[in-house]
Amino acid sequence: MDERVRAAAETAERSTPLRVLARGGYAASGVVHGLIGVLALLLIAEHGRSEADQVGALAAIAASPLGAVVVWLLAALLCGLGVFHAAHGLALRRSSPARRRARRASEWGQAAAFLVMGAIAVTVAVGGRPDPDERTRDASRGLLTMPGGVFLLAAIGVGVGVAGVAWIVMGVTRSFRRQMSLPPGRAGRAVAALGVVGFVAKGVALLAVAVLLVAAAVQQDPGAAGALDAAITLVYRLPFGAWLVGGIGLGFVSYGVFCLLRARYAELPR
Repeated sequence: MDERVRAAAETAERSTPLRVLARGGYAASGVVHGLIGVLALLLIAEHGRSEADQVGALAAIAASPLGAVVVWLLAALLCGLGVFHAAHGLALRRSSPARRRARRASEWGQAAAFLVMGAIAVTVAVGGRPDPDERTRDASRGLLTMPGGVFLLAAIGVGVGVAGVAWIVMGVTRSFRRQMSLPPGRAGRAVAALGVVGFVAKGVALLAVAVLLVAAAVQQDPGAAGALDAAITLVYRLPFGAWLVGGIGLGFVSYGVFCLLRARYAELPR
């Protein structure tokens, strides 16, 4: 990599404004995930009629007084966190080349995720109301019309499932603690416990999304595909589904609180 690019990335990731945005981005992510958890719990009360995804959470904020301003703020913070992860991926120097490539892929994956969240927030802030489930079905329909598209759709579903398992493993093993400077004693254990519950819940939700994508590939039916809201609705329709969705909802709320605390305790590279 060009040394000038790496040097510029190092300067960016060490700048105070970007570091402030990054910490704010964790808090913004916490707000969004916490509201998704609340909407999942409302889905139980409203018998499957709640929109439990990022768009639903942001739309609820936008509908409140000064809500559009808040959504614009969330968008800026999420994009700032995405830029921070992208810069950190570029700035990596230490460790072996193989490990550096793996870490860079992880940082850029997180950057893409936060930038997408920020872009969705911008869309809602300007009055748009994208439908993630419908877009997923449209993308699945496009793939299924391509030669070999059924295998690609299945592979994407498996990839999402692997990501879900990874989230569960990160929660169970508490590997997220390596990226944080937790306080000692009960406070640190409480933050870690919130992380465990939140990571596992998000992993389970991703596994449900993976099931929808793989089912769409196996059945060659794009209508079977869906994003987070459709996945949570699918879980709700299972035996004891209300209890399962309740667990996922509480897990997302826990993850939201964890992200709010992560804004304080995250170890940002220097």
